Amino acid sequence: MKYIRFLILCAAFTVFAALPAHAQSVIRDTEIENYMAEWFAPIFKAAGMDPSQVKIIIVQSPDVNAFVAGGSNIFFYTGLLEKTDGPDELIGVMAHELGHIAGGHLVRAREAMEHASYESILGMIIGIGAALATGEGAASGTIGTGASSMAQRKFLSTARAYEASADQYALTALDRAGMSAKGLLTFMQKLGDQEALPASRQDEYVRTHPLTQTRIDSIAAGAAKSAHYNTPLPEDWIRQHKIMKAKLTGYISPQQVPWVYNDSDKSVSAQTARALAAYRQNHVSQALSLADQLIAAAPNNPYNYELKAQMLTDFGRVKEAVPVYQKAVDLEPKAGLIRTALAHAQIEAAGQNNGPLLKKAISNLEIALREEPRSARIHRLLATAYGRLGEDGQVRLHLAEEALLQRKFPYAKSQAEAALQKLPQGSRDWLKAKDVLAYIENNKK
Repeated sequence: MKYIRFLILCAAFTVFAALPAHAQSVIRDTEIENYMAEWFAPIFKAAGMDPSQVKIIIVQSPDVNAFVAGGSNIFFYTGLLEKTDGPDELIGVMAHELGHIAGGHLVRAREAMEHASYESILGMIIGIGAALATGEGAASGTIGTGASSMAQRKFLSTARAYEASADQYALTALDRAGMSAKGLLTFMQKLGDQEALPASRQDEYVRTHPLTQTRIDSIAAGAAKSAHYNTPLPEDWIRQHKIMKAKLTGYISPQQVPWVYNDSDKSVSAQTARALAAYRQNHVSQALSLADQLIAAAPNNPYNYELKAQMLTDFGRVKEAVPVYQKAVDLEPKAGLIRTALAHAQIEAAGQNNGPLLKKAISNLEIALREEPRSARIHRLLATAYGRLGEDGQVRLHLAEEALLQRKFPYAKSQAEAALQKLPQGSRDWLKAKDVLAYIENNKK
């Protein structure tokens, strides 16, 4: 089936939905990603997966959707996160999607995504989805004329068959993990209300996951049989979910914060939402004051320091941000995103002449790259830092790595070839440049 030969996706996902490219963008938040990884860990273990190998990626979009792509990378749309009333509903969705993976409901040609950034993966999926939905083959180089109707017919016939088996897998996995399936049931019941709506008005998750009352009844019956049906989730997870939703509201819809959180609400989630809203609306003094209040209330929380440092950076006070980012990294040393932000601030603070600070930034970026190997941004920052140190071979290498992740193969090839001329022959970095060229050569098609 040539029309989606290079995707590895759950077959029931958004490949077949028309997705406007301007509506989706990857956003990263270490705190939310870590919370979700913690919630999902029992399910991954029950499925025989290593939780540390799974990456949670958030896509800013009002659409209700999620997908697995490029290996163990799980993309959740903010529209879906905001629709949930508790972590149990997200856990239920995740268990269902693992059912598609376990059932082999995947398009298997993973290698084309192994060296792609999260942004590139999202772009490929959007392009494929738009092309299949509109019939415009130009939207993707792998889609032939007339593939759209054929693809959609096959999707609708196979997806309905896949959904029931994924539901049953989810029920079994949740039970094996000692968790209730109530969340899966309540989330599906929410979406079930849309079944009678025209397809154009349904959430994408409904359009790409054919949902019937029979399925909902089956989930309800299976969930009720579990000995864990009334097993509650940890209270800390409930608190984390509230903070997640507060951060999304404050960041995406800051103008709505006063309506969602009234003045009498002094909870951590409400204060977090207000701090983010003030930051997003460029209320400098208020934002920094609220960030300081969050730090005072929880001085060992790295994410509060990260928030303040981000504010300082964006408010043009980058030198002040460096020690605040450093405190966040000290508290959460494995957070590649926070360490990358620290390095970025160090590069900006160093200017052209502070070699020692630039070298510290390079060290932080190299550590961060181990946690975030798909980050094109890290390679861009490394190229910048090495450029200021006059190390042109390293600059060319990291520009090549960045371009490879962005699927810009001709530019990656030219930069890798230039790097080979400047790096010591046989060195580790020289071999990396050779690897870039070998990958491009092996993936010409």
